[in-house]
Order: sequence, then C-alpha cells, then structure tokens
Amino acid sequence: METQLTHTPYNKILTNTNVWTRDGRRIVYDVRSDREGSDFDGTRIESVDIETKKSDILYESINGACCGVATCSPADDRIVFILGPEHPTTEWSYGPTRRRGVVLSPNGATKNLDACRLNPPFIDGSLRGGSHVHVFSGDGKFVSFTYNDEILRRLDTAPGSLPHDPEQRNVGVAVPWPERIETGRNDSRNHDGNFFTVLVTTTVASPEPGSDEISKAYEDAWVGVDGYVKPDGTRQRKAIAFLGDLISRNGNPLTELFVVDLPETAVDFAQKGNGPLGGTKTRRPFPPNNVRQRRLTYTADRKHPGVRGPRHWVRSSPDGSGISFLFRDDNGIIQIGSVSPNGGPIIPLTQNPWSVESAFGWSPDGTRIAFIADRSVFVTFLAGKTIRLTPRSDNEPDAPLPLAVVFSPDGKRIAFQRNVPCPDGRRFNQIFTVETPSSF
Repeated sequence: METQLTHTPYNKILTNTNVWTRDGRRIVYDVRSDREGSDFDGTRIESVDIETKKSDILYESINGACCGVATCSPADDRIVFILGPEHPTTEWSYGPTRRRGVVLSPNGATKNLDACRLNPPFIDGSLRGGSHVHVFSGDGKFVSFTYNDEILRRLDTAPGSLPHDPEQRNVGVAVPWPERIETGRNDSRNHDGNFFTVLVTTTVASPEPGSDEISKAYEDAWVGVDGYVKPDGTRQRKAIAFLGDLISRNGNPLTELFVVDLPETAVDFAQKGNGPLGGTKTRRPFPPNNVRQRRLTYTADRKHPGVRGPRHWVRSSPDGSGISFLFRDDNGIIQIGSVSPNGGPIIPLTQNPWSVESAFGWSPDGTRIAFIADRSVFVTFLAGKTIRLTPRSDNEPDAPLPLAVVFSPDGKRIAFQRNVPCPDGRRFNQIFTVETPSSF
C-alpha cells in the first residue's frame, strides 16, 4: 500500500540513503526548491512521522546560510547534513568548494564535522575546501563524504599560476578525534571542526590510457555494515566503494567501479602517506599511509562499456559481499549489477525489460533491492523475482522521482518521492512510502 506522508506547499528532498531514523519512525529531508539540488536554497532540515504524518523542523540555518542533504546515523540519533557559508557574498557564495558537514545531536546542538583552513600552513586533519553527501559508516563512528578543493580551484582560474594539481572531486573520511581541529583565523572563512578529516582516494590530472589512474572519485558508499571478508578469510572492516573516471586503452572516457580499503582505528588515519595530509600550496591533501585503492570492474570490451545510467551512488549489500551499480546489458537496457569487493565478474541483479531510472537501495536483510523503472517503484529479490509495488503512472510528471528509493530499517517500507499538484496548480515534491513484501 502506498501512503503520502507530506502535503505542504514546498518541496521536500530526500537524500539517496540513510533517510530513516534508526527506530524507523521518522524520515528526514530538506526543503530545497530544485529537484536535482542545483539550486541549493533550502534553510531547514525537517522530519515527518510515518504514523502521525506530523512534520517537525529539526534545524534552521541562519545568517544567509543554506542547508540540505541530510542523512541519519544507523547507530544513534545523530543527523549529518551540508551547510553552506554564513553571510555569503558574491565572492564567497555556496559552491562545491565552499560547504561543510554539520552534525546535529538529538538535543538540537550542532557541531562542524570538518575543519577548513584556506591559507598555509595547512593542517593535518583539516580540509581546504568543501565536503558533500556525508554518510555514517555502519557502526556510526566514521563519516564518508566527497570533496572539492578551494585552493586548487583558485589556481585553476588564476592566470599564470604555478604548476599544480587540478581541482578534482575526491572521496574523504571523517573520524572522531579527542581534540577539536583548530584552524586559526588567518582567513575569515576558516572554521574549526570536531572530526579529523582526510582524503582517501587518489586522482591524477591526466590518466594514462589503459591504466587504473582516475581523474575523479565520486558517488561513494561504505562497503557492508561491517566491511567485507577478504579471500584469506579475514575481515576488512572499513572500506568505501566509489566510481572513478579513467581513459580506456583506445582513448575513450570510461567510468569504472573502485574500492579503497581503510584502517579500522581513527589514529591510523593520521599516519602520513606520500605527502602531507593537509596538502600544500599546489598539491591536494594526500591520503594516509595505510589506505589501498583498487579497481574492481574492467568493462572496456563489453558491448556497452562502463558504469552507465542515470546519476546514482554505488551501494553495498549489507554483508559487504557485493557492490552494486548501474550498467547497460547487451540489449542496451540499464540494469543493476554487482561485483565482489575482492574483484571478479559482474553479476546481474536485475534482468528486466525496462531500464532502471533512479538511484536504488538494498534491504537491510540483503534479500532485495529497490528502484524506479517504467514509472513505478519496483523491488527485485536476489532469488530472481521482480515485483511492481506502485501502479504505473500514466503521466510522466506524476511518476516516482529518481532521487531516492530507501528501505526502512525493518525492511517493511520504502521511502520515495512524487511531484504532486496542489489545488492552485503548482507542483511540489512530496514524500511517500510503500509497503514491500519480505518474500514472494
């Protein structure tokens, strides 16, 4: 049964994962006006109770800042979200390199996730740019994010600048730290943070064709609730899967699936690798010493090579045995595939006659995967059966939106969105749930 939870005359935007509170009672969202989030203009984080349908404001930004992209911790009642600059100006407005993560506690208190220092000397544990799409690890201890570097952006746009790393998206991790990361005030836009933050991926300016070098790392996900089992039987407890853009041996752009293995303890993230964790005037922050980046898929020889389809984030099965992503089958239909974090062949999870049209999500028990296709919400059981959960929408504007399809913690409901008309003719994104069977 499908249920509409919200009816207010403004948009609600669900993040693509972790939108349910850990008790499964509430769904968290933001109020940006644009479906795709290109206009980052929301000023509130809200939640709706799935039983009473009552909405509450959890956080409201001040001083001209905007906020959004909220996710919940699976281990406690914290929420993390993006906050843009306070007192924005023409020279310093919201953008990929000008945003931070903020952690909201149940009592309403907030604290910066990441620190930022915008002038040298740069500081280990601090960023020099913006973080985005923050997601707690399965145990709620660490937070992953994507990152863009303000220092390198300035060099990219400055005439006659020194040779430098280009500004490229990367993936980072925030780990709890005993001391606050203090950045000083050599720039008015510096801010302190409460987690130790590092980049964990490596990108290059120009990937060598046919190599595993990448120019962008993005659309990441934690592997498993508690990592994955390696071929030798030991458990890798912390790892992140992500998409990487490379150049195939014939010179064509190609997106493939990668994974980076991480240390288990926070203190290990402070161990210097091939360069300063805080970066230099011309180099982005370097990953810690004990991380390992690996390529998982090799699709250049497929009829339809690469990770293909609508924008989506890779997702791991709860046990970490498979990492899922979108690809085109030999008929050109967008399906969900999976590959082991240890590498190996792509295993199709869906083999449907219509293309997947959205982000997707795993059920907590690892038996099902939910997505949108053919103007409906679907669930596919790994045993092979696909079930249509909502009637097909005759009109495309009324179809489920491709933003998010997220299982509840008990696996009984799926949260999604529709763009719904109001009596005055305006349309707004609203939050829906649909019940889903646990077996067939």
